[in-house]
Amino acid sequence: MLDNILSRLKLRADKGPVLGVDIGTISVKVAEVIPQAGKLRLSNYGLVEIGGYLERSNSVIQTSSLKMDEAETAGLLKEAVHRMGTRTKQAIGVVPSFASFTSLIELPPMTAQELEQAIPYQARSLVPLPISEVAIDWINVGSYEDDNGNTKQQILLISVPNDQIASYQSVFKRAGLKLKYLEIEGLSLARSLTYGSTGNILIIDIGAFTTTIVIADGGSLRFVGQTDFSGNSLTQALSKGLGITPRRAEALKKQRGLSGMTGEYGLSTLMLPFVDVILNEVRRVRDVFEGKHKKKIDKILLSGGGGDLIGFSEYVQKQLGIPTEKGDPFRNVSYPPESAPLVRNIASRFSVAVGAGAKDTS
Repeated sequence: MLDNILSRLKLRADKGPVLGVDIGTISVKVAEVIPQAGKLRLSNYGLVEIGGYLERSNSVIQTSSLKMDEAETAGLLKEAVHRMGTRTKQAIGVVPSFASFTSLIELPPMTAQELEQAIPYQARSLVPLPISEVAIDWINVGSYEDDNGNTKQQILLISVPNDQIASYQSVFKRAGLKLKYLEIEGLSLARSLTYGSTGNILIIDIGAFTTTIVIADGGSLRFVGQTDFSGNSLTQALSKGLGITPRRAEALKKQRGLSGMTGEYGLSTLMLPFVDVILNEVRRVRDVFEGKHKKKIDKILLSGGGGDLIGFSEYVQKQLGIPTEKGDPFRNVSYPPESAPLVRNIASRFSVAVGAGAKDTS
């Protein structure tokens, strides 16, 4: 009986702080969060960004074609944690969308045990690597009746290369952190931006070298897409079109965005073709989801550094005809009032890190 009482007390107790870690293409972002009575409090955060990537495309942490240097990345992560001054060692890491594979598959209704046997078999024909070289997971994302009245169970298949997992484990160990979980980027984005919301929400997370497209409902992941057209694509378009350095182009992009006013109009016309390529991929993801699930997208949320681009939300809403706004990963997260100005400035860039840190409360 005493063991039972202690067990119940342990279950009711607040869990300790955890670091949500987002290792991107040009930066390492860390959010220290503390679960309290089912809610979340931001207690600290850190950001380390590398330089030189605007001039040299291979001067990045990792991309879809460039593996990360474990020692260098561990050094960046260690530096971010050191600047925070935190003693927290428990961490949850995130695998970027370009380093994982997802596919929506349909199966007849099955028990959990039957799925355990069926999904690896299905994965052999879908995953672009030998099954022995990847870790496989899946999420039941719903069901529907086809035109013949047959029930179809929809499963989101997820696979991550074993060497990618080993690389992340090495990075966290070198940085002196204990890796509790490792999850894909889409799960973190869905959790931070849509938890507690209703309806089908499409997230466009525009990073420096990749754009992740996620569809979620109430914090649960439903679909994932990705494209290598991203914020840097817009910067390079300005640099080449105006004959200026990439660094100056990046500054102009942030200052003026897609505004169509007077002299700024020329900037937007250089960037819009690349924005439209991103939106074409968004349309594809939307159409696949709506066709498979027989449901409509209710809202679009923008995230990532590119999500802050002036005029972007208005342009997306006009082109897609869906209400669009900036996502806020801190909407369900408390933090000291004096931190409010800083938190507002970093919000769009910390969606993944905060979502990872919130894993234990979802």
